[in-house]
Amino acid sequence: MSEIIETTSAETLAPKTKLSGKIAKITLAGALVDVGQEVPGVLHISQIQKDPVNKVEDVLQVGQTVEVWVKRVKKDRIELTMIEPLGMEWNEIQPEMVVKGKVVRLETYGAFVDFGAERPGMIHVSELTRGYVKTPNEVVKEGDEVEAMVLEVNRKKKQIRLSMKALMPEIVEEEKPARDPKKARGNKRGKKQEESYEKVDDTPREPELTAMQIAWQMAMDRAKTKNKPVKMKSVKPTSNEQADILSRTLEKQLPTGG
Repeated sequence: MSEIIETTSAETLAPKTKLSGKIAKITLAGALVDVGQEVPGVLHISQIQKDPVNKVEDVLQVGQTVEVWVKRVKKDRIELTMIEPLGMEWNEIQPEMVVKGKVVRLETYGAFVDFGAERPGMIHVSELTRGYVKTPNEVVKEGDEVEAMVLEVNRKKKQIRLSMKALMPEIVEEEKPARDPKKARGNKRGKKQEESYEKVDDTPREPELTAMQIAWQMAMDRAKTKNKPVKMKSVKPTSNEQADILSRTLEKQLPTGG
């Protein structure tokens, strides 16, 4: 007789509990399994294997020892399955929970980890570790056992996002050394010098008076003494030769004192 896991009461059996039992009876809908409890174990035909079963007799025989898992416990029966249940059902997967699994596939954008759910969870390349990572194989290889945190679960799309980085301690930046007061003062002086350079007045200045302009000014002064107004004309700086010619012309036209 095969070993049977004994329990004090059927009510104490939790879902997914693995049991060993013996086929007691075969029906069109399935089979009754003796799992050592007061109430019978019921195995539906759809729970014998993943592939469809046409006749129970094609797979099971009375007296055959089988391994089964508890699906649910009711007052009059224990519902069983021969299909190994998932280690993690969709309703059991929650954000921020930590899972352990094996890397089963690598892609350029990340790694896929089987942790017992219906589908592997995906760790994006940016969530493998802290710092820049070009390709996932820089951090993990297929077959590696890893631990990760659940970031997001999308039950409709059946997608699970994981992160190994979330379980790593944050990198604390080293504090920068305090500035040297002397250097700080030096920097202030340098800054003041720069500001003084900026304040330099580089506006072009008016050129000094030429000899011709001085002569013209003197002529104006003489004219004012004799109440003869002379109209002032703006004279642009010219060459020395032009200045001499203009000076001699003015002496002839304007009266000289005395």
